[in-house]
Order: sequence, then structure tokens, then C-alpha cells
Amino acid sequence: MDVQTWTYLIVGLTFALYIGIAIWSRAGSTGDFYVAGGGVPALANGMATAADWMSAASFISMAGIISFVGYDGSVYLMGWTGGYVLLALLLAPYLRKFGKFTVPDFVGDRYYSKTARLVALICAIFISFTYVCGQMRGVGVVFSRFLSVDIELGVIIGMTIVFFYAVLGGMKGITYTQVAQYCVLIFAFMVPAIFISLMMTGNPIPQLGFGGEVQGEGVYLLDKLDGLSKELGFNTYTDGSKPTIDIFFITMALMVGTAGLPHVIIRFYTVKKMSAARTSAFWALLFIAILYTTAPAVSVFARTNLLTSIPGKSYEEAPDWIKSWEKAGLIAWVDKNKDGKIQYAPGSAFEGKLSYDGDNRGSNGERLLTNAPSAGDNELYVDRDIMVLANPEIAKLPNWVVALVAAGGLAAALPTAAGLLLVISTSVAHDLVKKTFAPGISDKKELTIARCAAAAAVIVAGYFGINPPGFVAQVVAFAFGLAASSFFPVIILGIFSKRMNREGAISGMIVGIVFTAAYIIYFKFINPDANTKENWWFGISPEGIGTLGMIFNFIVAFIISALTPKPPQDVVEMVERIRLPEAEGEELAVSDH
Repeated sequence: MDVQTWTYLIVGLTFALYIGIAIWSRAGSTGDFYVAGGGVPALANGMATAADWMSAASFISMAGIISFVGYDGSVYLMGWTGGYVLLALLLAPYLRKFGKFTVPDFVGDRYYSKTARLVALICAIFISFTYVCGQMRGVGVVFSRFLSVDIELGVIIGMTIVFFYAVLGGMKGITYTQVAQYCVLIFAFMVPAIFISLMMTGNPIPQLGFGGEVQGEGVYLLDKLDGLSKELGFNTYTDGSKPTIDIFFITMALMVGTAGLPHVIIRFYTVKKMSAARTSAFWALLFIAILYTTAPAVSVFARTNLLTSIPGKSYEEAPDWIKSWEKAGLIAWVDKNKDGKIQYAPGSAFEGKLSYDGDNRGSNGERLLTNAPSAGDNELYVDRDIMVLANPEIAKLPNWVVALVAAGGLAAALPTAAGLLLVISTSVAHDLVKKTFAPGISDKKELTIARCAAAAAVIVAGYFGINPPGFVAQVVAFAFGLAASSFFPVIILGIFSKRMNREGAISGMIVGIVFTAAYIIYFKFINPDANTKENWWFGISPEGIGTLGMIFNFIVAFIISALTPKPPQDVVEMVERIRLPEAEGEELAVSDH
């Protein structure tokens, strides 16, 4: 069977499984919709958390960006894995003991203020929308290639599917669906990695293979890749080019942003008790580590195969996968020097966003662009988000493996999108409507509002998936920066500081997220031409600015808190109780102020 037939078969079967689970476990109450009734086993919750955590950025884009930037891409590995450890050890058990559904719920009660709850709600929605547009972009990339549709239509298809099982099942449906999705995505990620590691190095363990020798050549794989990179004019793959301060700030933003992500935090409320929260965190970290330790190997395999299969060849001699991804609008060749050969070098191949001239073809058979060629020698545009998805085709693996990776990409993007949409709907229905404006509404009405909010969120997320501000990993990094600058300080201080009051928390959140969002918007939308390290504050890129926003948040929160009255005594006592090892299963009963 060809790739498309295999894709229809495998993706169709996995989607039937997901939808069947969503129907079987559909939510019947707000407890089911928000936290799956609080009765998910620790192992299942660990798998669901891993699927929720390993989004399109992890599955599709992380290895892709490491393939392109090499050593500098390690910030994503260090930041995201280190951040999960920070969340699991430092925050999750305490938040679980507090016993609230959402981060705005925690902020509102801990800081005894509806205003604090509202500010946290706005931050949660803003962060979730930024994150979810990256997931929708990932869904569109998969569908556009493997279903032979435009990326815009691919996003719309993904919107429909996410709407169905997120709005119907709520957290209960999403949790058990994500268990199945984790199994699909990890199998889809590991199978081609093992295949390619065997083919290139003779070692079936990818984590060891990418540090080994190339079969029959007597040279280490990384040395070969360094040589290929230098030969074509790129930076040495194993050397970094980013300023050290930017590496630190991006890594820190990803780490502390993880600890402030609302859709991950809510996972620790779906288990029965605190010990189960800790156990599920352990399982999740183990399941996450399988993919994250394999990603550097996949990136090296993909980059090596890319550099050996394309440059210097004519379009007719180029491998078939180039034509396949060209149809999806995610790769393009511009014959600048009219020699009929594909020249791959540093720099952009053309100016502006990729735009094809209909189905018109050039003299070599390539699809023509409406874009003007840019200055420089590079004639090939390769979207970073295709490297993992195209990797099996580049390595000439069987068609069923190619289709399996497509199913894995969807299994990575869809659960995270669903989890984020649930955060948005929960924030609107629970925190905005019930806790702020209409405290007397019934559970049934609250559930209806949550589903309507999720439906509206799907539409907005779809728009940003079609018109994203960057590639998937970059967009997701912005969300982490926003979470780092807004939520992390108020959560950590809410747990460990008895002196932090509502005035400090509110001021810190506003300053942190406004500064970070303004910096990102300026360099990514208002003046993208100025987005260079010469123009960045202290050499910090938009991906890393969330760390500086977090520092500003802490400073403002401490100063304002010191100048304003202390929290009420019952809040001080509550903070003390959060940190005490009390009876198993005990949760705090927090009064509304």
C-alpha cells in the first residue's frame, strides 16, 4: 500500500479509538468535566500527563529545531525536562493538597481577592491561547502532508476533532483518551528512531547510536555531521552560536514556565490523593524521558540524511519526499543561479511567507513561487516542523512507518490542544462566571457555559493555527515565557511565603505578563526586522524574555507586599497547613473572601 492509504488506515483506527473512549467516558458532572472526578489511577494519570505534556512542540518540532540549530537547541531539552522535575517536586503536591480545580482558583483563594482571580484568569486564557495555536499548527502540518490538503484545511479538520472529544468528554474523556494517545505517540516516535539507528550505526538504541560510528565509514556520526555542516557553510553542529545569557534565560523561562502551565498543573487534581499525585508525577517523568532522550538522536539522524540526500542534486534526481512535502507547502526550491542544481546554504531562500504560484512549474519541474528570491546562496526552504514527520521518508523506511509517524504527530498535538481548551473553558465557566459574576448557577448551567467557551476557543485557536507567529516550538516557547512571568512567582510565593499579600500578587502578575507580552509582540509582530541579538535587551531573545519578566514580577510583588498590609490571619494559617505532612487524602477547605 502507498503512504496515503496506510495513513488513512492507521490514523482512522487511532481516531476511532480516541472518539470511542471519549464517548465511553463522557462527563456527566462538573467534577468529571474539570478533574475527571478525581479518581484516575496514578499510572494512567502519569501516561495522560506525559501525553498532555509532550505536545506537537515535543513530538514534531523539538527534534526539528535541534536539527537546524544543533547545540543551541539543547535549551529545549534542558528547560522542558528540568521544568517538569521542578513542577513535580516543588509545586504539584502542595497544589493538590490545596484542592482547587484551576490556577485562578488557587490565586483567588490564596490571595483572598476576586481581582487576583480575574487577573490570573486573564493570564491563563492568554497563555493557553498562545500555546494552543502552536498545537493547531502542528495538526495542520500533519494533515496537509498526509491527507494532501492545504495546511488551512488541515487545521480546520483538527479543530473539528478536538472540539468533538474535548467538549463532549471534558477532563474525564480527555484523560483516558490521552492514555491511548501516549501509547500511539511514543510507539510512533521510537519505531523509526530504532530503525534509522540500526541502518546508520548498527545500534538499535537511538540514545547510543547517535554517539556511535557510521556503519562502513569508520567515522563518528557527529563528526560526519560537523563535517557536512562546515562543508555547506553552516555552523558546526556540536558548537553553539547563541549568547550564553540567552541560553540561560531561555532555559530558565522554559523551566519555570513549565511550573506555571495551567493545563499541566490541573493534572494533579485528577488523582485521588496526594501520594497518588507524587506517584503519577514519577510515572509521567519516566514516560516523558523516553521521548526526550531520543529526540537528540532523531535530530542528528534527520539532519545527516538531509545533508547527504539533497545538496548538489538536480530536481529530477532529488528524493521523492521533497515532491511530497512541496505539495504541502512546507518545502520549496528556488533555482537562483539557473544551474538546475539544488544549493543548500545558510540564509533564506526567498523573501516573506512561502507562497506558491498556483500549480505552475519551472523548467526543472519545481513548483514556482510568487516570492522574490532573497540575497545569498541558499536555494532550498525546509520548514523546521517537518523534520520528524519527514524523517522516515528521508531514511526510506517502509510506508507503514511513515503513516505511523503521522498518527503519532496527531496523537501529540491533539491531547495538548484539548487540555488547553479545557483550561480556557474551565477558566471562563468556573472562575469567571461562577466564582465572580454568578455564584448561584447550577452545575448543569456551568457545564453548558464551559462547553460553549470551549467551542469558541476552538475557533480562535484554529485562526492562530492558520496564521501562527512562528514555528511550533517557538510559539510554544512564548507560552512558557508568559507562564513564567505571570504564574510561577504567585504560585511559589503563595505556597512558601506567609507575608505575600493580594496587592503584591496582583501587581507582580500584571507587570510580569504585560512586560513579557509587549516584548514578544514588538519583536515578532510590530518590528520583526529588529529581532536580532544586537537589538535585544541584554542579548535576551523573545523566547527567553519570560525569565526577565519573572524577575520583575518577583521584585514588584516583594516591594508592593512590604508596603501594604499583611494577609489575614486565616490565610497565614492556611499557608502553614499547606506545607505540613497531614493525614493522607486531607485537603484544605478554603473559605471565600
